[in-house]
Amino acid sequence: MDVRLTNEQQQLRDAAAKLADDLGPGSVQDLDDATRVARLEKTVAAAGWRELRSDGASGVEVAIVAEEFGRGLVDVPFLGPILADDLRRHLSDEQQTWAIAVGDDAFDVAGLTRALVVRDNSILSAEIGGPAEGADFTRAFATLVEPYEQLGDLSSEQIERGYALALVATCADLVGTSRGAQAAAVDYAKIREQYGNTIGSYQAVAHLLAESEALIEGSISVLRHAAWAVDELTPAEAVRAARIAKVYCARAARTVCETAIQVHGGIGNTWECIEHVYLRRALTSTELFPVSLEEIDLGLS
Repeated sequence: MDVRLTNEQQQLRDAAAKLADDLGPGSVQDLDDATRVARLEKTVAAAGWRELRSDGASGVEVAIVAEEFGRGLVDVPFLGPILADDLRRHLSDEQQTWAIAVGDDAFDVAGLTRALVVRDNSILSAEIGGPAEGADFTRAFATLVEPYEQLGDLSSEQIERGYALALVATCADLVGTSRGAQAAAVDYAKIREQYGNTIGSYQAVAHLLAESEALIEGSISVLRHAAWAVDELTPAEAVRAARIAKVYCARAARTVCETAIQVHGGIGNTWECIEHVYLRRALTSTELFPVSLEEIDLGLS
């Protein structure tokens, strides 16, 4: 396994990062900016980000984009549609944008009308209904309307690889969310002054941020291996790597986001501080395709 990104993959990362920086919400108030969201939606749709798998992208490349979109809190559908695209490409050449069902609800549904449902090896289509409860301000849930329409069946290998990709994509979003929360906390620590000095100059704050950075670096390592495994290892091995990555990245992301709120002090507990948006997104990605330690057979604790 070569963890280095190719020139094409680095260009993909740069393009995704630029989109997230230019059109992602820079503040809590930006979440309600309909003009910005419309521009972001148009750009994402035109660039074909949601059809990466049917266009031949690897698991590594999907993870690259998901990570940058998580870092920039991109708040139009991506994660749900990319997972639906990964499964639908085995059944149809049509590159339609669908959400994906997680449990009894559809996820990442803003502006969408259909969702893909997986039941054992069967792939079903469902109409998206009314909104469902969710803590994430950047990605919406909705109910599903029965009856479902049968689209076809996939092999166990295809289903397993799709599951591995789902775990990897949520891991990538967790890593990106961690990076975004950490960057905001570091920037704040550089300008917030207390007792005549910036708070980042005090060891207590500096050590907290350093520990978060170490968690992020560890998350990147397990994510890259799991993303590579999606296409390069057997389905069972890919799922195993992805499960390990999910447990690590989920725990790390929660710690990093909570630390970022702590670094902000009192303002970190206010509605206007964007750190709680990162935390909400991290908690949501953790509960998407959740993994417990009991599912991992390597003696982790």
